[in-house]
Amino acid sequence: QVQLVESGGGLVQAGGSLRLSCAASGRTFSSYAMGWFRQAPGKEREFVAAISGSGVRTAYADSVKGRFTASRDNAENTVYLQMNSLKPEDTAVYYCAAKFGGVVTSTEYEFGYWGQGTQVTVSS
Repeated sequence: QVQLVESGGGLVQAGGSLRLSCAASGRTFSSYAMGWFRQAPGKEREFVAAISGSGVRTAYADSVKGRFTASRDNAENTVYLQMNSLKPEDTAVYYCAAKFGGVVTSTEYEFGYWGQGTQVTVSS
């Protein structure tokens, strides 16, 4: 069982930066690939980024490539999402998710554990 708690969301102006954190419980954090997803009002939840258990491999949605960076600290059981050059269309609730097995994937249903979400609002 993995419990995930996100933090770091907030209100930022367009062009600004935020770093989201996701703290995970458990002793086998490196066995889990981690993902970031987001859901904007009135829209379906969508994939943002993922990182393998070792942290070597990452994957990003086209809409955030070059602006967002996923990283992890397995010693601290924490995964991060550094978000730069934020745009109003990045406004959403951001969710952290864990998938047992360290292979990177963007497929939502493969992630069995989810955090409660953190709100990111980007003003124009």
